Amino acid sequence: MNLKWNELDQRAVTTARILAADAVEKAGSGHPGTAISLAPAAYLLFQRHMRFDPSDPNWLGRDRFVMSAGHSSLTQYISLYLSGCGLELEDLEAFRTFKSPTPGHPEYGHTDFVEITTGPLGSGVASAVGMAMAQRRLRGMFDADAEPGTSPFDHRIYVIAGDGCLQEGISSEACSLAGTQNLGNLILIWDDNRISIEDDTSIAFNEDVLARYEAYGWHTQRVDWRQPDGYHEDMEALHAALEAAKAETERPSIIALSTIIGWPTPEKQDTGGIHGSKLGDVALRGLKEALGANPDKMFDVDEEAVKHSRENAQKRAHEARSQWDEAMQSWRNGNAEAAKLLDRLQAKELPANWEQALPVFEPGKAVATRAASGTVLNALAPVLPELWGGSADLAGSNNTFMKGEPSFLPKERSSQMFSGHQYGRNLHFGVREHAMGAALNGIALEGMTRPYGGTFFVFSDYMRGAVRLAALMNLPVTYVWTHDSVGVGEDGPTHQPVEHLAAYRAIPNLAIVRPADANETAQAWAATLRQRGPVGLILTRQNLPTLDREGDGLGSAELVARGGYVLADCEGDPQIILMASGSEVQYALQAREALAAEGVGARVVSMPCMEWFDAQDEAYRESVLPSAVKARVSVEAGLSMPWMKYLGSDGRAISIESFGEVGSADELFEYFGFTGDNVLKVAKEVLERCAN
Repeated sequence: MNLKWNELDQRAVTTARILAADAVEKAGSGHPGTAISLAPAAYLLFQRHMRFDPSDPNWLGRDRFVMSAGHSSLTQYISLYLSGCGLELEDLEAFRTFKSPTPGHPEYGHTDFVEITTGPLGSGVASAVGMAMAQRRLRGMFDADAEPGTSPFDHRIYVIAGDGCLQEGISSEACSLAGTQNLGNLILIWDDNRISIEDDTSIAFNEDVLARYEAYGWHTQRVDWRQPDGYHEDMEALHAALEAAKAETERPSIIALSTIIGWPTPEKQDTGGIHGSKLGDVALRGLKEALGANPDKMFDVDEEAVKHSRENAQKRAHEARSQWDEAMQSWRNGNAEAAKLLDRLQAKELPANWEQALPVFEPGKAVATRAASGTVLNALAPVLPELWGGSADLAGSNNTFMKGEPSFLPKERSSQMFSGHQYGRNLHFGVREHAMGAALNGIALEGMTRPYGGTFFVFSDYMRGAVRLAALMNLPVTYVWTHDSVGVGEDGPTHQPVEHLAAYRAIPNLAIVRPADANETAQAWAATLRQRGPVGLILTRQNLPTLDREGDGLGSAELVARGGYVLADCEGDPQIILMASGSEVQYALQAREALAAEGVGARVVSMPCMEWFDAQDEAYRESVLPSAVKARVSVEAGLSMPWMKYLGSDGRAISIESFGEVGSADELFEYFGFTGDNVLKVAKEVLERCAN
């Protein structure tokens, strides 16, 4: 396809460069270099290749764009401005200021057409892999038999990444997975400018990146604007490379674009000094003079060029939208039932009566909550086709496998144990926890399905950065984190996550749910699916007793949705409250029974989710934890820190304030004081202290 690059296009690129420099200069901080030198590449992508509608940021048929080098957010903002996507000149002038639509790094949900929050390097690349996976899954759900490129569910994911993104381990994990998955809908432009904050990347990064990506199974190309006879921004070459990448449908594509950061800024181009600070008066004037612009004006916009680029974007959108609307209507006409499912997913609604599929576990049988979770997943699979996921190579231990469902992988990669095809449902992330977390974010950002991913709770540390971003974006991602405490046993302290409950509860907007038995686990899944934010399900390796709620007069497991509830009570006002989560609830119940035999009224509060409990109204919280009752004991096999807000000055925590030990689960629980007898002992000590 002929590029047809004209003078107005070049003038629009010049405007983009000036705006990038001026925006950072006015803000007093930022990252101008990449936005200046990448201006022509971004313009080409938005004006000639990407499919989007400036009037509709949520159009289902749009291509997705990920600015993985999030520090160069101006590259995206200026592209949106030139395309007429809602940002205006005053928004660029307000760059990096309080409440402006142009923050220092792109933020999902804050600025229209920003598909993902980026900034932590490499995370955007990794999440783009998840987006590509979700697009393929969606196509398989709705239009699996359509010829490539003909379905209204076809779209591409474009990424701009820098050297830092490709140095981070998360991108290596994810890109290896992308090659294994043959994600031909993923196109990555790598800005190979060889500069980072510490200047020349040769001091730490000198590998053959394209050889590495070829080994991953990617389609690789190089466009070198650095030529022996000077710097030439060969737009025809980059255009041809993008066309070749789009034509490659069996492999993800990477284009190494060799640039000079900050070109053509005198003195500062090609140095670390232009990466993350404003140009300063001298360099700014020099840049504008090199571009033929007025060095005495700020935000000097070429109105004719802006008008040209916006009209071009609108024209392309009208043509693409008309073709897509026709294809979508044709699909709807022939797929009435599937169209109903599509409408439900777009509305982010659950099907009627879906809760009836939840299993009810009979009391009297001991069940590990990880096993109960697996039973719940398999019960929900037929009624919630949007639910899918997998594990970081621990499906058998995490119980994340949906039985009878094919694996999501190229058919030729099926193994003796796991068979599947490109549209399967069970995901295999490999031993790549961080990439799994980021990919789950990308899947959720596609907006139509509900992903989950599992690993041992102790290894959740490897994916913490991705989990934090999920919380920041409020994404409906579910983490199945098993082997939750010293109950892991003989594997020893390296595998015993004693500090992780406190650490993950510290992340705002993340719900940590640690159910006490199988029925609490079922209701934890139900509550998770009813909400939109991220949830970590913290599940046991060892069996736990399934409580006889009806026979013993205990609180309903459905109250898990409240976060904390009265599980067992006494007549009249309680003298002491015993609070616990997960496997330790049983010990609180044992202590309550012993206290009752001595005439002491004790209340047991199951606290599976502090975040959900804290979100309840004050009246409910007071009804569960009456402020008049000062005698309180918390029981949890982890750090005591999160419980202090409930314990008050008179309460006491039974906790673990050190790393674990090697031994069986029973030995370790007794060693660390998690027995009914020890809870009884501590409760009596607290009662005595409160009485004096």
